[in-house]
Amino acid sequence: MKSASLRLLLVVLLLSSPALANDAVERIPLWPEGAPGAVGDEPADIPTLDIYLPDNADAATPAVVVCPGGGYAHLAMGHEGDDIGKRLSQMGVAVFVLRYRLAPRYREPIQLHDAQRALRHVRHHAERYNIDPDRLGILGFSAGGHLAASTATLIGEADPDADDPIDRHSARPDFAVLCYPVITMTDAAVTHAGSRSNLIGSGDAAKAEHYSLEKQVTERTPPTFLFHTDADTGVPPENSVLFYLALRKASIPAELHIYQPGRHGVGLAADHPALNTWPTLLENWLQSQNILTSR
Repeated sequence: MKSASLRLLLVVLLLSSPALANDAVERIPLWPEGAPGAVGDEPADIPTLDIYLPDNADAATPAVVVCPGGGYAHLAMGHEGDDIGKRLSQMGVAVFVLRYRLAPRYREPIQLHDAQRALRHVRHHAERYNIDPDRLGILGFSAGGHLAASTATLIGEADPDADDPIDRHSARPDFAVLCYPVITMTDAAVTHAGSRSNLIGSGDAAKAEHYSLEKQVTERTPPTFLFHTDADTGVPPENSVLFYLALRKASIPAELHIYQPGRHGVGLAADHPALNTWPTLLENWLQSQNILTSR
């Protein structure tokens, strides 16, 4: 009965979703029979992907899972989700915008499991989406940047013996793009207190250490592009600097851009003549890493 009610709910979601009228190809649940750890069968309990595919792609394309921000309490689906899906698909990248589960209903490690499942799902269905499973990255904004950096450092390995064939794929991204990300959870002067509280609660030093991602970078962390603004008072740019320095110490290819002006949460910054260059810088970087070819 629960399975039937989930399927009915998903049909309603697909028919009523505003995102599907916004150039997304489709929306799919990550676990059609119900997500592990779900506390109910409401929309908030069903992590999904909104899919944006490039037009007229002859060969397999790179792909990216996008994690919108929102302090782990809501999702900025417009300027950090739908807009990004449309912009990057025009660049020649297949985009999968992740609606992950949120606080206070869910805390760690549920969000990380949702993101890892998204990466595994895309790899498993690479032929269906005409993507190259070896050029699959993750991109995130703010708290979604923390989630993206989590997948890049707290790597979900493949399980060749898993009953679910999707779980037999690795959840390691081949590249990461972090946009004004939350990184540290231990530095009170730098972290974003709301994201920290929503993800791990209060007073848990071990979890704060674990999710301070500048401390989790290893030789397996993928090449990373970061951008931030010096004027960001919501999530200070020290977050990106800490992660960049950790990448540099581990000899991981990395590129960091810190713009002087710009509030937190700018998304594509379409109305800002300086900040709106970051997607072009990202495109150049993806080409330099042989992830994206010129169209």
